[in-house]
Amino acid sequence: MTSSDKLKNLLEQEIIPDLEVAIDELFGAIDKAKSASKEQKEDLEEMREMRTECFAIIEELGRDELEADEIEELLSELIDMKTEKDE
Repeated sequence: MTSSDKLKNLLEQEIIPDLEVAIDELFGAIDKAKSASKEQKEDLEEMREMRTECFAIIEELGRDELEADEIEELLSELIDMKTEKDE
């Protein structure tokens, strides 16, 4: 499996689903409280931006627009981020 495939799988199977769950949970908390705090609004915006960036990376991978070193760097950063979150 190439690094490109690994990155795409990581995004599609772990990162994006995790972001969507977190977004849904935040929406649930906001709905329950009937309003959103400034921090919740910022968190929601940040998660939405991250999700959009993930989809953009997948599109770039599909069009073969990323260099091998960029793919390796993104893969490394996402694995580190995922590992820190799971600890």
